[in-house]
Amino acid sequence: MRSDGILGSRDAEERSKWLKRKEIWLVVLGVILHAVYMLSIFDIYFKTPIVHGVDLVTPRFTAPAKRLVLLVADGLRADKFYEPDSEGNYRAPFLRSIIKTQGRWGVSHARPPTESRPGHVAIIAGFYEDPSAVTKGWKANPVEFDSVFNRSRHTISFGSPDIVPIFCGALQHSTWGSYPHDFEDFATDASFLDMWSLDQFRSLLNRSNEDSKLKKLLQMDNLVVFLHLLGCDSNGHAHRPFSSIYLNNVKVVDHVAESVYNLVEDYFKDNRTAYIFTADHGMSDKGSHGDGHPSNTDTPLVAWGAGVKYPRPVSSSNHSDSGFRFVDDHVHDSPTPTEWGLHGIERVDVNQADIAPLMSTLLGLPCPVNSVGSLPLDYINMSKAEEVEAVLANTKEILNQFLRKSYIKQSHSLYFKPFKPLSHYSSMLDKIEHLILSKEYDAAMDLSQNLRSLALQGLHYFQTYDWLMLMSVITLGYVGWMLYLVLHVLQSYTSLPGNIFGVEQAVQRNHHRKIYLYGCVVTAMLSSLLLLEHSPPLYHMYMIMTSFSWVQIFSEYRFINVLWKHLSGRKVNIVIKLLATTALSVFILEFLVNSFTERKLYTVCFLIAGVAASVYLLKSIPWKSGIPIYVWVACWFLSVFTLMPAEIPDNNQLVVGSGAVIIIIGIAARWLDLHAGGRKYWLSICNREVKSPRVSSLFYTQVLLVALSSVMVYLSTSHRTEKQELLALHQLVNWSIAGFSMVLPLFSENSLLSRLTSIFLGFAPPFLLLSIGYEAVFYAALALVLMAWILFENTLLNLNIVNKSSDPIRNVTNNSIILGHGNRPLQLSDVRIPLVFMVLFNIAFFGTGNFASIASFEISSVYRFITIFSPFLMAALLIFKLFIPFMLVICAFSAITKLNKVPRLGCYFLVILFSDVMTIHFFFLVRNKGSWMEIGNSISHFGIVSAQVVFVLLLFALTNVYTKDLHCNSTVPSARKAN
Repeated sequence: MRSDGILGSRDAEERSKWLKRKEIWLVVLGVILHAVYMLSIFDIYFKTPIVHGVDLVTPRFTAPAKRLVLLVADGLRADKFYEPDSEGNYRAPFLRSIIKTQGRWGVSHARPPTESRPGHVAIIAGFYEDPSAVTKGWKANPVEFDSVFNRSRHTISFGSPDIVPIFCGALQHSTWGSYPHDFEDFATDASFLDMWSLDQFRSLLNRSNEDSKLKKLLQMDNLVVFLHLLGCDSNGHAHRPFSSIYLNNVKVVDHVAESVYNLVEDYFKDNRTAYIFTADHGMSDKGSHGDGHPSNTDTPLVAWGAGVKYPRPVSSSNHSDSGFRFVDDHVHDSPTPTEWGLHGIERVDVNQADIAPLMSTLLGLPCPVNSVGSLPLDYINMSKAEEVEAVLANTKEILNQFLRKSYIKQSHSLYFKPFKPLSHYSSMLDKIEHLILSKEYDAAMDLSQNLRSLALQGLHYFQTYDWLMLMSVITLGYVGWMLYLVLHVLQSYTSLPGNIFGVEQAVQRNHHRKIYLYGCVVTAMLSSLLLLEHSPPLYHMYMIMTSFSWVQIFSEYRFINVLWKHLSGRKVNIVIKLLATTALSVFILEFLVNSFTERKLYTVCFLIAGVAASVYLLKSIPWKSGIPIYVWVACWFLSVFTLMPAEIPDNNQLVVGSGAVIIIIGIAARWLDLHAGGRKYWLSICNREVKSPRVSSLFYTQVLLVALSSVMVYLSTSHRTEKQELLALHQLVNWSIAGFSMVLPLFSENSLLSRLTSIFLGFAPPFLLLSIGYEAVFYAALALVLMAWILFENTLLNLNIVNKSSDPIRNVTNNSIILGHGNRPLQLSDVRIPLVFMVLFNIAFFGTGNFASIASFEISSVYRFITIFSPFLMAALLIFKLFIPFMLVICAFSAITKLNKVPRLGCYFLVILFSDVMTIHFFFLVRNKGSWMEIGNSISHFGIVSAQVVFVLLLFALTNVYTKDLHCNSTVPSARKAN
């Protein structure tokens, strides 16, 4: 018997060492797998739609115009342009007269993100936001593209330094200029920027009278003049679109349009100029833009001059495509507001990208090869035959893009799936040509437009061609990783049957070698297929990581077999309990996924949790203990914060008052630690040892530091507000308080309540000094809920609910070396610990703002430490502030694992398992359309949850400095003795 015990001990020690090596390898695998899979969204969602090598389509019609003037009023809303002012006078009298007498008008519908660069790209190049621009921070297009300017004989452009160089910076046949960035001053009326562009163009025309070379250049055909007018955008941001400055800027824009028209007509005197006036995006009532609100997507469009139809009255037969929807999801033929005063004149709305083929057609140029816009025929004044030729040229250009993408994909694919609706495109083209020769123009037009629609569908088909394969591989990889985590936890941290080291190790090792060999062969075959298809290197990584995960699962088939026999031999109620636990876990995780976009869900969560936990405790322990009522109040108190705005308003008095609240909580916790240790439900968490004077003085020092930090919050803010500067003395004191206070918890008593109270007080000063409003109170509320969680778990422990098992003595004894000193195996009921941790960890994310966007946190939070602009230090302080609530949550989590005597690393793997369930969901929620904020948030949500494998582990390591010697007064021995 003794000999067996010695051998068993040696086996356990050997298994413990093996387990540590395996877990280090498992964590490394998890980090690599998540890092690789995080990159997959850029291959799936953010792949550029631009394809090179597309053939130009030379138009077969005479150019209606010799030159074209494009005026873009940045940030001009359609309603503010068309509607009258308060006195009934219209703000754009010149362009309004054009609408009524000379040209066509409508609303140009922009597609989110409604920002300046993608808006101008849509107007001038004819395609929408290149999603791969996310890799450039949305500041530039990462892939070269074609534009109307490229096709022109010469382009003249003046305007903003952020827009003009995008199109003309590398264009040889261009004359352009932009003002310095310093001119864009939000503190002034920015309408002078529009006048600057006008003055530059006027000056150029005047110079041409003395410069024969310039005059010859201006007389060339296919000339494009582009004036970018930034005034409305700058004034909208600074003063809002309802301000008199913004509305007056609309009049300035109209004046610029009239002046340019008069200058051009007086200079050329040939009536061969076409004019287009529009905007890149609108402006919300708050002075911002980016999303898909009509105030941002609806922009004015006025076209007149050579090749443009004259206005015509509205008639019921004008439009036959009333079911058509624009790119911003607005319905075709939406009613024109009465106040615009244009209800009698036909309105022709377009998608923003349709303007590019319109300009190309007016100049008789090939459409930009990357354009996906459809030519708006209601603007073009051509014969029926020329209209068909123009639409056919537009169709062929889009079709050529489709054919190029199809050719590239087919040349790289071993098994190619063509886009079947266009398998006979050549016969459709032949039929169109035949109809044109037969002068059946209406039939040719219908067939051309149908072919164009199919070509656009085909472009989308090849843009998403690899989605199914990639998404399947990534999803299988995540599922394989999660299953392997489950197997690892069951093998290493539970008392379930299974043979890891087992008898016949040599046979198992040989069996593992065979599986690894087969896995390598399959992986090599799959990689070879990808290599033959010229797939990017990351495709190989996705496949290798997924194959590797499943090979690991198959290598554990003996354990899976034993586990299946074990479960199938159990009673039905055990299986039902397992399924119910799984269903509840998935429900909670889906709740957390939705909470990323709706913070108020946490309010409902904690209102329900407060009542449910209190009712449960009241059934088990007397209410006089105070624990049920405390849990109720703490949960309801925390529920308030997610109803508050994510943009925290400044409230200096609230921050100072929060310091007093934190001190009161610290004193209450200290009193309980000293006097409640003899009570049944406080026994495990209180210190029953004799208190030393050193420990008491440490507590008083921490309280003093919290009070001092509150005083410094008031002094620093008041002085900075009055003097607009931070005193060096204040700065030194604030840094000293923050640094010193975080060290003190290391010297506190190691009993659970004493140490956690010390940690709470230790991180309070830096958090207060970094707070500007209600988040300081949130810190106290979160700490109260964490204490409620600990009390709840402690009560369950005392009620002997957690530790019920068929043979607790054997479970603890046989696994003590492997699980850690005194730890017991995990049980199904222990799943609640990582689940509650996930909820509290996420409320720490969203309790005081939107962690997915660091921009949602006020930079003024760091002004008590530094005021001189230092982006790295400021960002570091801001991130540190966000991490403090996480530190509290993980310290409480560590305390609970010690209290329940469960292995913390086992719970960590369960946390990662639950995080990856959320990760898969967020993987399918990533967006490549919408505002930049919506796109960015979808990426950051996926990234935050994916990174938790590293993020949580690093925080565990950091908090371990404070919790490694944490001591709990166990009540388990008496229970063991009874057993």
